[in-house]
Amino acid sequence: MNILALDLGTSSVRGLVLDADADPLPGVLARRKVRVAVADDGTGTLDAARYLACLVECLDELADGGHLRDVALVAVSAQWHSVVPLDPAGTPLGPVLTWLDTRPEPLPGAVGPADPADFHRRTGTWWHRSYWSVRLPWLRARGCGPAGRFVGLAEYVLGELLDAAPTSVSMASGTGLLDLRAMDWDAEACALAGVRPGELPELAPSGWRGRLRPEHARRWPPLARADWAAAIGDGAASNVGSGCVDARRAAVTVGTSAAVRLVQRVPADADLPPLPEQLWRYRVDHQHVVTGAAYSCGGNLFAWANRELRLPQGPDLEVALARVPPQGGVAANPRLGGDRPPGTVRAGAGELRGLSFSTTGVEILAGLMSGLCRMVADDLAVLESVVDDPVDVVLGGGAVTASAWWRSAFAAALAPRRVRHRSEPEIGATGAALVALGRVAAAERLAGSGRTEEEPSPTLPAHPAAPAAGGSPGGR
Repeated sequence: MNILALDLGTSSVRGLVLDADADPLPGVLARRKVRVAVADDGTGTLDAARYLACLVECLDELADGGHLRDVALVAVSAQWHSVVPLDPAGTPLGPVLTWLDTRPEPLPGAVGPADPADFHRRTGTWWHRSYWSVRLPWLRARGCGPAGRFVGLAEYVLGELLDAAPTSVSMASGTGLLDLRAMDWDAEACALAGVRPGELPELAPSGWRGRLRPEHARRWPPLARADWAAAIGDGAASNVGSGCVDARRAAVTVGTSAAVRLVQRVPADADLPPLPEQLWRYRVDHQHVVTGAAYSCGGNLFAWANRELRLPQGPDLEVALARVPPQGGVAANPRLGGDRPPGTVRAGAGELRGLSFSTTGVEILAGLMSGLCRMVADDLAVLESVVDDPVDVVLGGGAVTASAWWRSAFAAALAPRRVRHRSEPEIGATGAALVALGRVAAAERLAGSGRTEEEPSPTLPAHPAAPAAGGSPGGR
């Protein structure tokens, strides 16, 4: 049996085929880049129809290559927090609002949760622009039309392909409207969002499976009998794919954005562990929660620098970075995309300080990358307060895999913790497959320490010009 793993990311759509142990088959990867519309006002949107077309192109490519013949299960990893309003016929009433969008804000006169601390404990989130409790009223106020339902990007895409597309508790938790313990829509959160449960996606039960619609089964005959699992949040999938599935290991993942996260086993109706006020908590599945902090900066820092600065290319860039001490570079605040919750700084908060005529583009890039490392280190210290002992760290994601210097900078910032690197770039797809297989507990063995390499702790001191990342305390 093979597994088709789909990754519905922010910058690309990817499809790859894994074996029964969730190992990617060599060379079997279809990818389409997608364009996020961004603007100075904080816009961060995707075109839903074009996104679906990119996924269809990936499936066509895999089918044409004969790679779908033995697929029995389809697993999906998808970006959290996105939302798109649909009319009663299921047609999008506008673009997909992604996690990057910092425009939503509470409407004039709106009042938040009666007990913010209890709301945070129940839902793992805040009354914040990143969550549907603020996003849905804002969309309605902007005249999105008579929405029949609100769904995430994953539910829209899968709803176009499958006989049904309920949302997993993992994806639902990313909306900020889910009671994490009861694993049902939270009444107060729904009231803040101004929705009834019928206007939200149906919640998928544990072990739910779907099938392709007949017209799509005819297009991709090898998938006609394949089971489709409900999508899970990309952050949860990355932790599982990194083998970080207990309180001994935290995952630091750097893709387009970045996050630091810890998974704990918390079955339905079990008491939730303590949650520090500056951290969020979501669901991995019906048996596990993931706690952490996320950032709007990550690999997009390199993409910006590579576009706007005169950087060396390929190996020459790593040679140039090697001349900069770990955690060095110019003084930089990397929050070009603003804060993730609970921070409230909007897009455009990035800063560079102390520039001179001798400052190079490489030093600017290094300063931005170092700034993210320090933000992660600060939040990891808070995350460790929910467990008994300091944790080991596993680095993952395409951005850190591509840069040995960035891995060294993380090792320096996170010292004296043991820092390892998982070089497999598709950890999200691997994690989604393991969740779909019900093998989260086995992830440390299947995707964990045996497939990581330890990062040596640099002996060089931090560059004296490197400041704290800046901004408000607890900012994301």
